Amino acid sequence: MAVLSASGITLEPYQVVLRPLVTEKGTHISNRFNAYTFEVHLQASKTDIRNAVEALWHVRVIDVRTQNRVGKPRRTKNGEITTPAWKKAIVKLHDEDRISFF
Repeated sequence: MAVLSASGITLEPYQVVLRPLVTEKGTHISNRFNAYTFEVHLQASKTDIRNAVEALWHVRVIDVRTQNRVGKPRRTKNGEITTPAWKKAIVKLHDEDRISFF
């Protein structure tokens, strides 16, 4: 099931969701609010993310929130570089649904 993004490109569900973000804060959010964090494709919309999570894990998505994370400047011995920008999605699931990463 390919997803047509708002930018006009076609993305498969496994191309929309790049990886889950398993951090201390993300684990707390998943335990307390049943919301999971993912790194997603930069051009994916909220609808794309919703459809991809529902297709990959067979759960019901209630809400999707996104953040565009700006790359940070880093100093190296050869000068300054900038880490790449990325997009973060926080996906809230129905109370009866869970995702197990381990």
